[in-house]
Amino acid sequence: MKQTTGVLLFATGASAFYAGNLNYFSPSLHHPSLGISIPKVAARTYESSPWKPGQLNFTHGVASGDPYDDSVILWTRAAPTMDNDHSNTTVSGTTGLFSHETEEFVKLSKSTVCVDWKVATDEKLEKVADEGRVWTSSDIDFTVKVEAKRLFPFTTYYYQFNICDSEKSSPVGRTKTLPARGKKVPSDIKLAVYSCSNYPQGFFNVFGNTVRKDSVDFIVFLGDYIYEYKNGQYGWGDALGRIPQPDRLTFTLYDYRRRIATYRTDLDLVANHMKFPWIQVWDDHEVADNTWRDGSSFLQNTEDSFIRDGGVSTDSRKANAVRAYFEWMPIRQVDMDDNLRIWRDFKFGDLFDLIMLDTRQYDRSITDLYTNVEYIKAISNDTSRSLMGPRQEAWFYRTLKQSSKRGTKWRLIGNQVVFSQLIVNDDMDLPFNYDAWDGYVANRNRTFATLYENNITNNIMLAGDSHASGVSDLVWLDGPTDQNEYDPITGRGSIGVEFAGSAVTSPSPLGQNITMKQTEASMKLLTSVNKELQWTDLYYRGYYELSIGYEGVKASFYGSPDIRTRNGFEVSLANFTVRDGENRLQRYGEEMVASVDGKVEFGSLQRGRTVTTNLTYDTEGNRWFVFGGK
Repeated sequence: MKQTTGVLLFATGASAFYAGNLNYFSPSLHHPSLGISIPKVAARTYESSPWKPGQLNFTHGVASGDPYDDSVILWTRAAPTMDNDHSNTTVSGTTGLFSHETEEFVKLSKSTVCVDWKVATDEKLEKVADEGRVWTSSDIDFTVKVEAKRLFPFTTYYYQFNICDSEKSSPVGRTKTLPARGKKVPSDIKLAVYSCSNYPQGFFNVFGNTVRKDSVDFIVFLGDYIYEYKNGQYGWGDALGRIPQPDRLTFTLYDYRRRIATYRTDLDLVANHMKFPWIQVWDDHEVADNTWRDGSSFLQNTEDSFIRDGGVSTDSRKANAVRAYFEWMPIRQVDMDDNLRIWRDFKFGDLFDLIMLDTRQYDRSITDLYTNVEYIKAISNDTSRSLMGPRQEAWFYRTLKQSSKRGTKWRLIGNQVVFSQLIVNDDMDLPFNYDAWDGYVANRNRTFATLYENNITNNIMLAGDSHASGVSDLVWLDGPTDQNEYDPITGRGSIGVEFAGSAVTSPSPLGQNITMKQTEASMKLLTSVNKELQWTDLYYRGYYELSIGYEGVKASFYGSPDIRTRNGFEVSLANFTVRDGENRLQRYGEEMVASVDGKVEFGSLQRGRTVTTNLTYDTEGNRWFVFGGK
């Protein structure tokens, strides 16, 4: 009786230290069954000593994300091994599967890890703003995620984790809070926008370039942080020493934990997480290729699929992926009434709202699964089809209207797939990708209707996924108004702008080993048959940076000339401007060219010039040179 009482008392007291670690909770506030039973973990570890500091390391650096004007999420992993917890448990609606009570489910550890953390306004961490102590364990893969509170708006902070009562510390990270909600912002805000990082395809150099330039305030990541394939299915990593682990298609909780951990060994990705706060969403490959509400391209909720794929259901696989993602990413729980939600918004003073959508996992209608292309083509304009599901759609339109009514200057919409219509032949009946908004025309029309009918202006759509760069006026080509009202030369009739970014390393839509010359015809075709598409590039892997101010938004696109070696090289590809109230790309010169100076380094630019110099900036050596010796 005395021992039982002691266990209960210990579990009660220990709960506070476990509860400070957000990763024990469910990704969904209203679905606690997706979390882990803290009392059971505390009772299991009651008689065990914590891991000794000498046995532990901060294995994957530090990270921060989901900043508010008074708080930010901080992340690290303090573990006795680089390998991940081998739990293959899944979620079926009960906490028991995640209690880790039996060897059947997990090689559990009965020892905890005690971690102190603090955040300060100075790099020496002497002016402490917040601090705390939390525990972690094998149940959550030894990850630590805390919320630093009581912070000042639009302020740079430094943070560090420390193994309790020891000298073993993590690297010092840097983060930043958002400007005060509804208040004037004292300076332009700069974002770097990334998507589609494929580990075996090459090195994540562009993450490091932003760190070395120290050129932005915040990172926006639009998805495909990992890919689920085994080595060779979508890139061979052998020659680069970048074989994804585990070397198989990912299904289990361990698989997804290990895959994310492998990606986090890329030094430039680690450095980027350490330097900047991230605001991120998933795309499809965080779970599987071309996911939708009830399946993906190679896994459906059918008996045949269940047997063929080793007894794994779509729902179980998605739950495993989401659990691992929540453990490893510096993201918050979202206040919601249904699970698996990641869509949310961030308010940057009265300058702009950043609305992050989920057009992949949440509740979208069936998509292109490669075997049903004609069917998707036939129903692509069906009114009932939705990329987001009715609940997210209603939230999205409501958020847009509320943002405009508050007088917020700009609305930036972060979504995974290309929003604008993108036709790839002269017959004008073959979209580039039915897996994007072109396969959900009614949903796009409802979005346009919300913008036009409520006079919501200054809209900037951000897109990833396509592995190609593109810049378009935002035009309702399927709308009730006469299409001739849009003037592609001046941009009149547009309701905003779309910036679509290339991939960190994932290959061009034309193929992995495509040459510059081989992309030219396809790029010219795209800009000739898509009158709102002002510029596109299908060759370079890269990213873009945005500078957002009250008078306008500036976009700068960068390409990485070599992802097969680790380097700091980047090429400035193109620059664009959107002025306040104009709702279109700014035009320049007599030819009314959308790009600054009327030219670009590479790609197809309507009415403009492509002047390829191969002039390259080395962010490591702070020097300019001509890549390839030309």
